[in-house]
Amino acid sequence: MARRTKEDALRTRDRILDMAEREFLRRGVSRTSLEQIATAAGVTRGAVYWHFRNKADLFNAMMNRVTLPLEAEILRSGERTLDDPVAQIRGSYLAALRATVNDPQARRVFEVALFKVEHGNALRGVRERRLTGIRNRVANVERGLRRAARLGRLRSALPARAAAMGMESLVDGLITNWMIDPQAFDLVRVGEQAIDAYLRGLAPAGP
Repeated sequence: MARRTKEDALRTRDRILDMAEREFLRRGVSRTSLEQIATAAGVTRGAVYWHFRNKADLFNAMMNRVTLPLEAEILRSGERTLDDPVAQIRGSYLAALRATVNDPQARRVFEVALFKVEHGNALRGVRERRLTGIRNRVANVERGLRRAARLGRLRSALPARAAAMGMESLVDGLITNWMIDPQAFDLVRVGEQAIDAYLRGLAPAGP
């Protein structure tokens, strides 16, 4: 019975998150109430509060459900045991581009995060989460680039931190522009070309 109750709670939590995606996308985050999400999910407002402290907590859980697997690969770029950190950086950012195109849930969540959030005091935790995510990705890519330089796989005149920030900005810009007009270009193909050109521009080590 206890296991069934836990499974039921997890299913309820997932349904609330599913409905949060839909309602945030339809109305915008600030204009969507927890009561509206509860109604859409077929639960009470108390059930929403049982799982989530507030709207920002709910929003961040919705984001984490999609982005944590992708971010985990990017964060691996800073691991000390990697033989080829540049390949890890490249592959992890390409995975994010492919998920944006091929995973409908990821695409919905990215659209909410990019275009449906009005940052204010009530959603301060949302902004903090975004900033933390950017900082963590940049820091780990920076560590990966430094390790690549030590291994002789990269010889760049650009400081590692600046290069890491450039990579993050490049991919974020590609995703944002593609989300505005998906017909404008092939995100994966153009993204791969842009990422490879950027990495070549960091002057890979020669003989």
